[in-house]
Amino acid sequence: MDFSELKLHPDLKKGLDEVGYVTCTPVQEMVFDHAFKGEDIYAQSQTGTGKTAAFLVSIFQRIMTDESQRNRKVLILSPTRELAVQIEGEAERLGKYLPITAGAFYGGVSYGPQVDMLRSNVQMIIGTPGRIQDLVNQGKMLLKDVGFLVIDEADRMFDMGFIDDLRKLIRYLPPTGQRQTFLFSATLGLRVKDLAWEYMDRPHEVAIEPEHVTVDLVTQELYHVGNHEKFSLLLGILDRERPDSALIFCNQKFMVEEIARRLKVNGVDCEFIMGDLPQAKRLEVIERLKAGEIKILVATDVAARGLDVEALDLVVNYDLPDEAESYVHRIGRTARAGKAGKAVSFACEKFVYNLMAIERLLGSKIPVMPFDTALLLQDRSSGMRFGHTRDYDRGRGPHEGRGGRPGDRRPAPRGSPRGGERRRPADDRGGARTQRPERVPARTPERAGTEGRPASGRGDNPYAQTQDERLRGYKERYGQGERQEGQAPSGRSGGGRGKDRRPAEGAAQGGRQAGGRAPSGRQGPGGQQGRGQGQGQRGQGQQQRKPAAAAPAKPGLLARIKGLFKRG
Repeated sequence: MDFSELKLHPDLKKGLDEVGYVTCTPVQEMVFDHAFKGEDIYAQSQTGTGKTAAFLVSIFQRIMTDESQRNRKVLILSPTRELAVQIEGEAERLGKYLPITAGAFYGGVSYGPQVDMLRSNVQMIIGTPGRIQDLVNQGKMLLKDVGFLVIDEADRMFDMGFIDDLRKLIRYLPPTGQRQTFLFSATLGLRVKDLAWEYMDRPHEVAIEPEHVTVDLVTQELYHVGNHEKFSLLLGILDRERPDSALIFCNQKFMVEEIARRLKVNGVDCEFIMGDLPQAKRLEVIERLKAGEIKILVATDVAARGLDVEALDLVVNYDLPDEAESYVHRIGRTARAGKAGKAVSFACEKFVYNLMAIERLLGSKIPVMPFDTALLLQDRSSGMRFGHTRDYDRGRGPHEGRGGRPGDRRPAPRGSPRGGERRRPADDRGGARTQRPERVPARTPERAGTEGRPASGRGDNPYAQTQDERLRGYKERYGQGERQEGQAPSGRSGGGRGKDRRPAEGAAQGGRQAGGRAPSGRQGPGGQQGRGQGQGQRGQGQQQRKPAAAAPAKPGLLARIKGLFKRG
């Protein structure tokens, strides 16, 4: 079916013609049949099948042709900020000649511009559940006039933990029957269907099978490779394919940053995107990718959905995803609007266990490709240490601070017991902790001197000394040396407890003996008699301590029990 066959509003049709929409995709054709009648719809559809235009055209058509819906607001919820920005851009393109304003609301940016859009009575509200819920709680956003609700990527809402915010938001909306609801999901599982039947009025189901999108249009390859050879294989794949645009997916945020830096060391120009990047930086990277300024992008699953890039040549799964559905979304970046693409996946010993679930979802085996050592290119970054710091949040480049190049390595702490062994900081926003401590070779005096730090001798480094030298140094630092036999300990005045008592002296004189006896020189609570008068024999000092133990300041329970037995 062509768009010209639909009885669309003239201004809407003008916008579609300008964008170049001619033929309806299967999901669009099935959605239009029911959406133009005002029915609720929940649809199973992959990204790249035209579902965004399906619900936007349906809503625009109803607002422009139905007087009762002319001033009703539209609420579109998406799981990621990038998807919200993309929907906003598509709405502006399709509704260019319509009197309908649209705005995106998401976190990571200031509230000011978003509050200004609400004050100007924006009609189409597009955003993430967290920021929308925040604005509603502040009383700056009212949802009582919403006539259209769109829940995009509903399964992703569950995965990202937005379902509670979503349920709270729906309570502020008009009840079912007084609004039209669209729900789109890549998979129509039990949770998604329960959500649809709970908050929709007799919804109509539309299903587009995922196999038609992935298997038929994407050339898939699988390489079984060890984790230590994955990066060399990646270099070989990029050198063989030489793509004009490529996406490389990793499961962990710290690996995304490391892979991007290692690619740059090997002369491959690339950028990376993950959740820890500031929102402005993420949007800038996506815009540069769409404009063709970036050829290779390393990303987590934050870019797996909603990233609409024309003519993406190659997708590389550096790590097999933990969820089978994520594999479909990842490789779906390269088969857009009926175009063919290629997807290469690495199955290492860490993530190979995810392969069975992926092939079960696809309904077929992914072709395994053999390779020889000629495909493994030399890695120039081998042996380099990459600190996984959030440099972009500090306004620095990827090689500033503690990462990347050998010249950026900081000296090991003085006195490090294992030649400068240090642990890399963990990813403090959900990223996995680095697996093992990384050894930094012990610094020789010559190397330390060349880096502007004076060479440390044996006197500065206790671990470069013998045991006798260390013990002698400890005694000189913390004690007064060995006392001569018969010398009375100093630091006690004649009355009671001395305030000048030192730990080393207490240890040397046995300040409190194991049997619970008080220090020598005490005669009772009043402390009438001071310390010993310098007796020459150690045995005499011990004899003088014995009566002092029988008269503690506070008689204990053990002394009372002994007294009872003596009386008997």
